[in-house]
Amino acid sequence: MPILELTAQARDAAMETLPAWTLADDCKSVGRTLKFADFNAAFGFMARVALYAEKADHHPEWSNVYNRVNIKLTTHDADGLSQRDIAMARFIDSVV
Repeated sequence: MPILELTAQARDAAMETLPAWTLADDCKSVGRTLKFADFNAAFGFMARVALYAEKADHHPEWSNVYNRVNIKLTTHDADGLSQRDIAMARFIDSVV
């Protein structure tokens, strides 16, 4: 069963529940930058998200520089945002 891109209405409704996330100009991804106390805290956060990502078989695009983690969520198979991205964003918000 193919993974479907969210409709504009579903995307907008989901974004209302994710105030810390920014919708990309092309509406195909969401992003967030997180700042932690230090590298250890940032890396620990990334490890928790990595475990979730493996179970969900959905992996973020991200980078880490010392205490900062930049995250981009998109579903390449859907060529845009899917429910998988929204679930990942909600999980990330729950562990921050």
